[in-house]
Amino acid sequence: MPELRNGRNTRVLASDVIVKIVSFFLIGMAVLAMFGKLRYPGQKRLQSAKCPSCGRYRIGKGPCPCQKGKG
Repeated sequence: MPELRNGRNTRVLASDVIVKIVSFFLIGMAVLAMFGKLRYPGQKRLQSAKCPSCGRYRIGKGPCPCQKGKG
């Protein structure tokens, strides 16, 4: 078995590498999930920009297209 001067083995088992890769992947997914749970500023303003009857986003100050045909 090849060894370094400090006495450590230079060969790494494949299972050790796989365990490290899987653990880093899971930690990364957990961090992304935490960032996904954050509420961003302006969230209420985006919700108020939706039409209450059809749920589409209103663009501009005019009425929603679903209400134009009713009037």
